[in-house]
Amino acid sequence: MHNHSHGHSHHHHGSGSSASKRIGWAFFLNVMFTIIEFIGGWLTNSTAIMADAVHDLGDSLSIGTAWVLNKISDKEANSTFSYGFKRFSLLGALINGLVLTVGSIWILFEAIPRLAAPEMPQAEGMLLLSIFGIAVNGFAAYKLSDGDSLNERVLNWHLLEDVLGWVAVLIVSIVLMFKPWPILDPILSIGFTLFILFNVARNLKETIFLFLQATPDEAQVKEVRNLLLSKPEVSEIHHFHIWSLDGANSVMTVHLVLAGELSVAQIKNLKQQLQESLATFEFVHTTIELEFADEQCRDKGV
Repeated sequence: MHNHSHGHSHHHHGSGSSASKRIGWAFFLNVMFTIIEFIGGWLTNSTAIMADAVHDLGDSLSIGTAWVLNKISDKEANSTFSYGFKRFSLLGALINGLVLTVGSIWILFEAIPRLAAPEMPQAEGMLLLSIFGIAVNGFAAYKLSDGDSLNERVLNWHLLEDVLGWVAVLIVSIVLMFKPWPILDPILSIGFTLFILFNVARNLKETIFLFLQATPDEAQVKEVRNLLLSKPEVSEIHHFHIWSLDGANSVMTVHLVLAGELSVAQIKNLKQQLQESLATFEFVHTTIELEFADEQCRDKGV
């Protein structure tokens, strides 16, 4: 006889609707500013600004994708997606990470040749656009900073990349007003792009690991394992798994082998203790199967 204890904790690290609203803000700000960038790049004859405009266009597309996927992730579970749609948000983080990685590499390919043949842009126009760019992208990044989902963190890197890019443009435009050193533009572009590429690659690695259902926090796994084995009624555990749906909401399953024969009242008491002990970990779903010592586990694996 198998006994199942299903603990359902529905605490969420920031509501999905709020995340969608924040991502929506970032999307509309990015689209509007991309249009302004194309116009400004053409008026100032700045290839750096035009390149950033193309990159921002890619940002807008990926942020829009993330927005749609984040809205999908808020839907209730059904018979097809029994765990709900949280992993759609993770899909958005994966797409955004890939787009930003490709975009950053493209910027490097554009900026490196300019080291040999830099062009002199209109510094005054660059200065005005850079101030506007820092304000718009900074505000969008601030709106997303309240979120803690992996999707929002990846999108934050989109916006922080743009802020750093415009800081570089601001510095270069000021210098160019006094010194004819257009080579500073590609140098700064390469610098901030490499910095962002490093951080996005780290987030992308985490996203891929979560997609492959890797353990999100090994320290947490050890803590939960020790907690379960600390119960005198439990002799051993197996089929112990913790994985994350979207980087913020985790699921835990485990088989507990009982140390001896327990009455119904004792089993109820154990389940109550487990529910209280596991509450601090805020799993969105837990499945605990109780097995008696002389019982053969029907599942294969570890």
